[in-house]
Amino acid sequence: MRKFRGTPIIPEGVDLIKPFFWTEQALYILDQRKLPLQEVYYEANSLKKVYVAIRDMLVRGAPAIGIVAGIGVFIALKENLNRVNFPLSRKRLEREFDKIVEKLASSRPTAVNLFWALERMRKVFHGEMATFPSNLEREHYEKLLEVLKKEALRIWEEDLRANREMGRIGGAILPEGYVLTHCNTGALATGGYGTALGVIRFAIEQGKKIQVWVDETRPFLQGARLTAWELSKLKIPFKIITDNSAGFLMKKGLVQAVIVGADRIALNGDTANKIGTYALAVLAKYHGIPFYVTAPIATFDHSLEKGEGIPIEERAEKEVLFCHRSRVAPQKARALNLAFDVTPGELITAFITERGVIEPPFEINIRRTLGLV
Repeated sequence: MRKFRGTPIIPEGVDLIKPFFWTEQALYILDQRKLPLQEVYYEANSLKKVYVAIRDMLVRGAPAIGIVAGIGVFIALKENLNRVNFPLSRKRLEREFDKIVEKLASSRPTAVNLFWALERMRKVFHGEMATFPSNLEREHYEKLLEVLKKEALRIWEEDLRANREMGRIGGAILPEGYVLTHCNTGALATGGYGTALGVIRFAIEQGKKIQVWVDETRPFLQGARLTAWELSKLKIPFKIITDNSAGFLMKKGLVQAVIVGADRIALNGDTANKIGTYALAVLAKYHGIPFYVTAPIATFDHSLEKGEGIPIEERAEKEVLFCHRSRVAPQKARALNLAFDVTPGELITAFITERGVIEPPFEINIRRTLGLV
């Protein structure tokens, strides 16, 4: 690990894999683009650097993006402290805060946890600002920073608790045998434990015999690079498969369950997740295999009735045309690089959340779990 400045802030519950940590001076992010070949931490000590880390997928996974965005608000306001003169107009600081939130919100469009975390930070910011005079002194600003730091840490701690509770709940229903997963849903995608991979991890810790099929997850290879790296560290048995192997393995009886994460879930159960998830759900339905989605409550979008309203990120063509800087397509080839797809709720067996298992009918039971009815 590179040298870093300050005392690390890492909540209890982060163990073997540390996807990020932060100090008063900077946020340090394990650069997932370089895994598994290098374990390098990227120093983000400014709004721009936090934004780049999210946009360019140094950090990825809906829960992790939300946590990093929350910390990013604190880092950006800390950075701003060195540029202002006191007394500082409250309205001016509010305008600056809005710019920070807008910048971070523009980093990636699909993962709802990003916007959920930013909204939490916004509420805390305005709640604290309401107690200040119209012109702020330095002590007001420093108090505001302390309050925002505590909220960012609280978001991280809540995610870790949710992960372990989902692991406990999901581990009880996950069958033994071969379990197939897609993309990366472990510590790297969360605060440090995992959603779908956390369920697998917990089930194995409880004595269940499981082998994991790891979809390579083209084109960014989150399965082959990241999930396989995590499972190796955890000493969980696995084999990497090409994305197009899943159907044949199901036909041969070599898949007992599919378990994935999510980036946004509509109120009817339609789920956005890494591209390729929809095809797996169709295959699982055809072969009578349970298809589980594991996600914290924060991933459910209260504003969306159906999945049609979920924005689908389209990323750069080069991620398809190249593999680890090596071109794999002709010079003039073009590519469509959709980062996510939407799986209809009717193809999903159940959602595993920290509040319990949500089964169909999703239109009723999701609202009930979220406290909307």
